[in-house]
Amino acid sequence: MKGKIAAYLRIYTDIREHITNGDYKFGDKLPSKRMMAEDSDTSVITVEHAYDLLADEGYIEAKERSGYYVSYMSEDSFPVGEERNIEAFSENAVTDKYEESLDSFPFSGFARTMRRVLSTHGDKILEKSPNDGSLFLRDSISRYLQRSRGIHVKNDQIIIGAGSEYLYGLIVQMLGRERLYALEDPSYEKIRKVYEANGVTCEALKLGTKGIHSSELRNTTADVLHVTPFDSYPSGVTATAGKRREYIAWAEKRGAIIIEDDYASEFSTSSKSEDTLFSLEPERTVIYLNTFTKTLSPAVRIGYMLLPGELADELKRKIDFYSCTVPMFDQYVLAELLNSGDFERHVNRVRRRRRQALSGND
Repeated sequence: MKGKIAAYLRIYTDIREHITNGDYKFGDKLPSKRMMAEDSDTSVITVEHAYDLLADEGYIEAKERSGYYVSYMSEDSFPVGEERNIEAFSENAVTDKYEESLDSFPFSGFARTMRRVLSTHGDKILEKSPNDGSLFLRDSISRYLQRSRGIHVKNDQIIIGAGSEYLYGLIVQMLGRERLYALEDPSYEKIRKVYEANGVTCEALKLGTKGIHSSELRNTTADVLHVTPFDSYPSGVTATAGKRREYIAWAEKRGAIIIEDDYASEFSTSSKSEDTLFSLEPERTVIYLNTFTKTLSPAVRIGYMLLPGELADELKRKIDFYSCTVPMFDQYVLAELLNSGDFERHVNRVRRRRRQALSGND
C-alpha cells in the first residue's frame, strides 16, 4: 500500500505527524534536504517538493542560507507586528469571489454531458429527488472527495441543496436559533444576513494573518463557529495548519460545532489539495459546505453539506421534511461530470494556469 503513495507525500505526511505530535517543536530546524534525501532513500528534488508543501501549509518556513524551521504552534499567539489591520489584506480581492468566476467550465463540455444524461437516464430526470439528494450524485461526490481531497464520507452523510445560502438555512434548522454563531471579521456579508434572517444572533471575531485571533476565540461565548479556512473573502486570509487545529481544539473543548465553508480551496495553486477541518475531525465537530458555483459556473446552483459521522442521523432527522431544491436533471449532469473525470480535469487545468500566472510563465 505504501508503495502506491508518492514519495514526496510520504515524506510530507511523516514530517507533518512529527511536527503535530511535538517531536519537532516550534523553532526547531529540520534536517537538510540532502540529509533527508539520504535518510528516506529519495532525491533532493523529492524532499524539496515535500518541504515546499509543508511551507505552503504553514508547518515550516524557509530561512535564506539557513534551512527550514518549524513554524507550527498548537496555538498561534500573534506576536506584536503580526496584528495588522485586516483591511490591508483586501487590496487584491476580486469584486466578489462568491458570485464571479473567470474559470467557468467550457460550455461544450456541459452540452455534451447534458446530451449524455438525456440519452442514458431518460425519464429518470423527471422523478422527484430524495429529500437529501439523489443517491447517484451523493455516491459520486463521496468517491470524488475520497480520491481528490482525502475526505472519507458515506453517502448518507451528504445533503444536496441549491447553493450555500440554502444550506445555511438548513444548518440553523439543525443546530437551533438559540445558539450564538461566531463569524470571521471581515467575512462574506451574505453569511451574516442569511443567519440573521433565520433568527440567529451573530458575533464577529477579528481575523489576523493566520486566521481568527486566539484571544477572540478564548473570549467568545459562541458555540457555533462559521469559518472559511482557505482564502476567506474579502480578506484573502488562509488559516495556517496550526490555526486549523486550534479551531478543532477550541470546538472540542466546549462542545461547539464548526461550519467549514470551503468554496474555493479546489483552485488552490498548491500541488496538494488543502487539508480541510472536516478531514482533521470528521466525527463530531465539523459540518462541511462546498458548492460548484465557483468551480463550474455561477449558474450552477448546486451545493452539498457533509455531516459529522456520529451526529449525522440526529441532525438529518431535524430537516428530513425538507424537499431537495435541486432538479434531478441537474443532479445527474453533475454526477456525470464527476464520474467521467471531466470536472477534475477542468479543476487541474485552472490550477495549472494559475500556477503559471504566479510564476510569470505564459
